Parts: sequence; structure tokens; C-alpha cells
Amino acid sequence: MSVECFVTGGTGFIGQHLVAYLSAKGHTIRVLMRRPERLAALREQVDNLGGCATRVFAVAGDLVQNNLGLSLADRDVLKHASVIFHLGAHFAWGLSMEQSRAVNVEGAKSVALLAAEQKSRLVMIGGYMLKNHEHLQRIGIDPHHPELTNWPAVYRHVGGYEGSKLEAHFATLEVMSAKGGEVTVVHPATVCGHSRTGHILDGQPLVALIRNLVQGKLTAVPGTAKHWLPLVTVDYLVELVAVCAFDPAMEGRELLALDDQTPNLRELLAQVAQPLGLKSPKHHISLRLLKLLLSIPPIAWFLNTKPEALDFIQTTRFNTTAVEQFASMHGIAKPDIRQSLQHTATFVNSYYLAKGQAI
Repeated sequence: MSVECFVTGGTGFIGQHLVAYLSAKGHTIRVLMRRPERLAALREQVDNLGGCATRVFAVAGDLVQNNLGLSLADRDVLKHASVIFHLGAHFAWGLSMEQSRAVNVEGAKSVALLAAEQKSRLVMIGGYMLKNHEHLQRIGIDPHHPELTNWPAVYRHVGGYEGSKLEAHFATLEVMSAKGGEVTVVHPATVCGHSRTGHILDGQPLVALIRNLVQGKLTAVPGTAKHWLPLVTVDYLVELVAVCAFDPAMEGRELLALDDQTPNLRELLAQVAQPLGLKSPKHHISLRLLKLLLSIPPIAWFLNTKPEALDFIQTTRFNTTAVEQFASMHGIAKPDIRQSLQHTATFVNSYYLAKGQAI
């Protein structure tokens, strides 16, 4: 059955793939766009990713504006949206609390209000660090009593981007609870490229990692043999998100989208290096020392890395039973993460390094 969907963040990496997937399934997609004149470019990309461009439309607006900057006419159109997918976020390292909150927290609350007011199902993208309970406790967040959180202290600890994503999660749940709205949250790990094509957008954390390896800036493995960077392929993630949206049993629930077969960081780098004919680093450098080095601006600039990016490299293991059962129940096949890493590395090298261009 075809339904109308509203998507924020539809021009981003996950968003492009989600819009392509939903449109290929016959759904009508309306995408919040600051620059609606770029719809033609988005439609072209949707077609390239296997979607149906004629089912994709632009809605002029902005997450930082009151009521998302929507016109009255567009608000009337969006009342037909059965599902609102909130993927929009300001991603960058080194953001201030004010910069990150404007989009990631206040924008998320505006989307939640819209969904609750018009009785649309809200499907929100969170982050897997919200499922690392030791991490939350360490930085001063009690998931059962988020209202007691000293958010400025959290932002100082983890940086603007991660702090705002954590705050946005609890703020959105509070809005939906107060308004009686339906919400489902999917928490993805760091997103790998498409499992078959390797497609990924420049600016993604994994692209920066591959770029540093190719450019010879990654000469040691951060952390220890127990450290890993949990991953999920973009196509597996998008299918999970889309299926969640139409499964009544997922209302009010959260799903961790993480591939527990992700190798440790040393093996991850080896998988990335293999198709590129590179040698991967064998020795380790402690995260504490690396963070200290990255606090020196020239070193951080040379290594193209910010200290807050290291927080996602960890030893914590996650319980993925729920997502494995959910995927099995809905017939969603999980790709081989090692092959996906190799395809992603080849794509990054071909389009962003060898040719020096982005698509």
C-alpha cells in the first residue's frame, strides 16, 4: 500500500538511500529542503540509487526556523503524511553547544510537535551511544531521569555534536510523551557504505578514516586489540528504518541497528587496505595519548581528526538480539560487513581520492 511520507535530512547520506528505498516501494516522499531548487539533483541521485524520482517532492523549510519554516499550504499538504522520518542533523566536529542545539535539539522538537499534532508516526534516527549505558553514566546521564542531566557539562565532555544528539533523543521522547504521539527510534552504529556498491558520501566518519589511511596519516591503530568502531551498512540500516515505520509493534520502541560482526579496529583497517593494495598499521597507540596529541591544533589539522571523534572507538559490546530477531522476522538479510568495507574503500578511493571529486 502506498503512503505519504515526510523526510527531514533527505539530502544526506542515509536520507538519500531512505528516499530511494521508500520511493522504489511506491511511497510518495516529501523532503524538507532549505534549497528546494536542488530537487532535480536529489531526484537524479534517487534514480541512481534505484529509487523512483517522480515520487519525490520538495518542501521548503529549515530545522532552525519556527514551525520548520513551513508555509500554511505546505502544512496542509503534510497533514497527509502517515509517517515522518526525522534524519536531519548538523554533523561536524568542534560545534559549540549553541550551534549544535539549534538544529539537532530544537529542530528535533519542532519535528516531534508536527508529528504529534497531525497524528503522524514519527521515526527518528538516534545513535548507538545511547545504548552504551556505561558511557551515559560516565558523562552524567541517567536514561531513567534525563531531566536531572547537567547538559552543559555533557557537551563539554563529549562535544557539541554528540551532546546535542543525546539531548535531542530525550527531548523528543518528552515531547511525544506529553503530546501522546507515536514514536519509534532507530539507533545506528557508524554507517558504512552500501554493501554492494560501496556508495557513501564524503564527510562521513568512515570516509575520513579511509582517507587518512590512504594518505599515510594513520600509522598506528587507535586503542587496543579490544577496541572497535561498530558499523552498519547503509542499505541494511535503511531497510530496518523503513520496516520499523510500518510495523505497529514497533510503536514506542527503540531498535539498535549495529552489526556485531564488525571486526576490531585493526582488522577493519586491514579490510579497508586490502582492495587498495595498502599496508595497514599493526601497532597500537593508546586513545589517551592520541587525544592528548589531537589537543595540539597543528597535529589535529595534519591528522584531520578531532578528539571527540575518538569517543566512538570503544571496547563495549552490545546486545544485538533484538535487531537480529527483527530482521529475521521481516526477511531482512544482513550483508557481510567485511565485504562491505572493501567495497566502501574502493568507492572512496575511486570517487574522493583518485578523482578528487564528490558525487
